Amino acid sequence: MRDSTRGNTVAFLCDHMLGTLAKWLRILGFDAVYPRRLSDDGLLDLAKSEDRILLTRDRDLLGRRNARTVYISSDDLDEQVGQVLRDLNLAIEDPLSRCPVCNDRVVAVRREEAQGRVPEGVFERQREFWSCPGCGRYYWQGTHWDRISEKIAEYRAMSRQTRGPSDTS
Repeated sequence: MRDSTRGNTVAFLCDHMLGTLAKWLRILGFDAVYPRRLSDDGLLDLAKSEDRILLTRDRDLLGRRNARTVYISSDDLDEQVGQVLRDLNLAIEDPLSRCPVCNDRVVAVRREEAQGRVPEGVFERQREFWSCPGCGRYYWQGTHWDRISEKIAEYRAMSRQTRGPSDTS
């Protein structure tokens, strides 16, 4: 069953060594919490209490206290994302639906609402805006949009390769 507050049915907790992975999982539409520093027990408790899969680079956390844990074997972001998609057989269903900074879901806003909250030149050039109710940031299709879209397409291709043709949604 799909949880409408999470978007995808899976939720992640990334340890303090995986901040960039957490940001990109959010960009891909996954619920990914990234607490700055928690003890190992704190991470395990949070993962269990919020039904999250703990993504970690710390081998000592593997298999402790029945927490669902995935050891991320690479330091390379593309390999990390590929491993998560592959190991958990995930599809990218709702990209750009979460704030990459705070993980809240972004919402489309009327253009007038962005006025005074985004640089004047951006407001003049852009027609569509989104905001994050959690941290108050505003988003638009700026110069970075094409690069992010290309990266999402690469990750989608990875997801399709790992899921196979009969598993794609």
